[in-house]
Amino acid sequence: MNRKESNALYAVIRIKGESGLRPYEEKTLELLRLTRKFAATVVKDTPSIRGMLKKLEYVVTYGEINEDTLAKLIEKRGRLIGNKRVTREYLQKLGFKDYKELAKALLEGKIDLKSLPELKPVFRLHPPSGGFKGTIKKHYRNGGELGYRGEDINRLLLKMI
Repeated sequence: MNRKESNALYAVIRIKGESGLRPYEEKTLELLRLTRKFAATVVKDTPSIRGMLKKLEYVVTYGEINEDTLAKLIEKRGRLIGNKRVTREYLQKLGFKDYKELAKALLEGKIDLKSLPELKPVFRLHPPSGGFKGTIKKHYRNGGELGYRGEDINRLLLKMI
């Protein structure tokens, strides 16, 4: 994970709830806008974000999101101000023909989520259908669900959308 800044986007999902968090974990979750359990956000891969995620390894899970999953996430779980769904009309107003084209532009770095007016930066997800495969008390590399999971984040996101 020690590489220079890239165009990669991380999907970050909060797995643990409120109880037992350290103050710095609470503040970092607030900065990432992950205020409740099963909330997800998409962030750029920068050194400062990686540092924040390293602090939160035992509260969240994260990894590189792919184009198909990002398109599905925006389509099914994306919300506009006023809690309205992201519609094709809204995308066409922005100059995109469908969700896949928007996802591709986001992944290539042509646009930023912050530059999309009215789109909420947080996606509220369901608990994963079929449940978690491991415990939510251990790191992913130790058979749990927390921390960095690379491309496997896409499978988890599809279970939660």
